[in-house]
Amino acid sequence: MKDIHDIEDIKTLINAFYDAATKDDLLGPVFNDIAQVDWDHHLPVMYAFWEFLLLGGKQYTGNPIEKHNALHRLVPLTNEMFDRWLALFQATVDQHFSGAVADNAKFRAFAISETWKPKFDGPFKTI
Repeated sequence: MKDIHDIEDIKTLINAFYDAATKDDLLGPVFNDIAQVDWDHHLPVMYAFWEFLLLGGKQYTGNPIEKHNALHRLVPLTNEMFDRWLALFQATVDQHFSGAVADNAKFRAFAISETWKPKFDGPFKTI
């Protein structure tokens, strides 16, 4: 398998991840029913976010904590959800890529998950 090298690789990763996440018993209802994600808008933002993190892209602008804070008001984001998100993301990386950038993607996802868990633990609180 090849490593993650360009935006097309990022798109492959993100599309495959969200395909799995939207079908997942725990995460699917959050994406599909509660957040009612506008995929035409969300996917390009996620491509830019991961391109920024992994390849030094300059297109990402946004505040992911703010977006998740709004979602947390609708459904408590639990440690179990973050763990599932991480497991699915890392498994998706492993299914499609191998190498230093792929390893970095898995580490970045781990860091996001572990950093965000305490911010959303329990009922809604202002972050």
